[in-house]
Amino acid sequence: MNKLGFDNDRYLSLQSQMIRERIDSFGGKLYLEFGGKLFDDYHASRVLPGFQPDSKITMLKQLKDRAEIVIAVSAGDIEKNKVRGDLGITYDLDVLRLIDAFRGNELLVGSVVLTHYTGQEAANQFCARLENLGVKVYKHYIIAGYPLDVEHIVSEDGFGKNDYIETSRPLVVVTAPGPGSGKMATCLSQLYHENERGIKAGYAKFETFPIWNLPLKHPVNLAYEAATADLNDVNMIDPFHLEAYGVTTVNYNRDVEIFPVLEAIFAKIYGKCPYKSPTDMGVNMAGNCIVDDEVVRAAAKQEILRRYYTALMEKRLGRGSDAEVQKILLLMKQADITTDDRPVVAAALARQERTGNPSVAIELNDGQIVTGKTSDLLGAASAVLLNALKKLAGIDPAILLMEPDVIEPICNLKIHNLGNHNPRLHTDEVLIALAICAARSEVAKKALDSLDKLAGCEAHSTVILSPVDMGTFHKLGVHLTCEPKHQTKKLFHRR
Repeated sequence: MNKLGFDNDRYLSLQSQMIRERIDSFGGKLYLEFGGKLFDDYHASRVLPGFQPDSKITMLKQLKDRAEIVIAVSAGDIEKNKVRGDLGITYDLDVLRLIDAFRGNELLVGSVVLTHYTGQEAANQFCARLENLGVKVYKHYIIAGYPLDVEHIVSEDGFGKNDYIETSRPLVVVTAPGPGSGKMATCLSQLYHENERGIKAGYAKFETFPIWNLPLKHPVNLAYEAATADLNDVNMIDPFHLEAYGVTTVNYNRDVEIFPVLEAIFAKIYGKCPYKSPTDMGVNMAGNCIVDDEVVRAAAKQEILRRYYTALMEKRLGRGSDAEVQKILLLMKQADITTDDRPVVAAALARQERTGNPSVAIELNDGQIVTGKTSDLLGAASAVLLNALKKLAGIDPAILLMEPDVIEPICNLKIHNLGNHNPRLHTDEVLIALAICAARSEVAKKALDSLDKLAGCEAHSTVILSPVDMGTFHKLGVHLTCEPKHQTKKLFHRR
């Protein structure tokens, strides 16, 4: 457990070198479409053990004197109050979050571009807000016939209508709060405007997944399909690359389908297309940094299983679909795995069968499995957390880390003063109580000091946990899945 399969230092070096070379190949100006997550890329860190969640930002910081950020956000998404599912915030608020995060990492945010702009009132208000905050805002419009009518798109009435985004650095990273925000169209529009001004500029794409130089059915690439089951992305052999070079590479359907159109747009702007395939457009070096394929394969298979349980839970909560579940089931067959390959599932279900109470199991990094059940004072997640800490710290399981007279007043406070219906302590409340006890108890302190050892552990719950408990496990780096069941049969679940 916790074996490394990916060389992160090598990745940082190779990736920054590749981007520098691509900038130079276009005469010193590159628009880089940045797909996926720039911050907190936990999917990559789970399927590529050793990949650090902040690797992309760390890499960009190596280029900070040459780079600036342009954030694209769809005016339509602002109008619809579209929400990021992972963060629970609207896209306009996420733009503000991203600006703060980039600036906090000493990266220049040059501007924000409102794409798909048709005069939406909510977009106008957001524009005014950004300008009041000192952020430059540009507008890009819906172009009739995009992306097929190349003659119209690459004209004064097409890209020519869009605002020209003023940039000052050789590397312009175009990113967005989520998919469908118009990153590629923003880059292409800028290429048109730069060319009209006699400025040499190029385009490249940075997507970590699918990894182009891994086999099509490699578990890492299958895990990417599982992660994007809601978008129905499909990995496929890049036929253009195969024809041009006789080399098999992997891309995904949307890039392959759009490439003939991009090829025509590039040819219209440049006079000829600089790329022969979608793979050529990419700069991702992650596949060259895998140092233990067996470790990576095992990690990716676990990610597919986690995505399966997440899809089941989302369907149960009314946020997912049966199609997503069925697609991931197909991917599980391709990866030759079943839920039996996730040991914590059987352990949690067995504990529930024995006790008749909701249970959670955690597999520690040495392979040992610890379980916990719901009791009068603690939820199953809190119980297993304390049991795991005792195991990690070498504390006798019979020893109480916190006496009932410490827990009971907190439970009473929740019920009698704060209006909660559930007296049991959530995981965050348990950790706060444990931290207080650690000030006077060496045993409690020893347990608390073992928290970092939970990172990378697997966990499974026999019921859907509260967002609080899910959030605590996530912050601790525990990879949690849940059975698609609620603890009670109520229609409304206070969480």
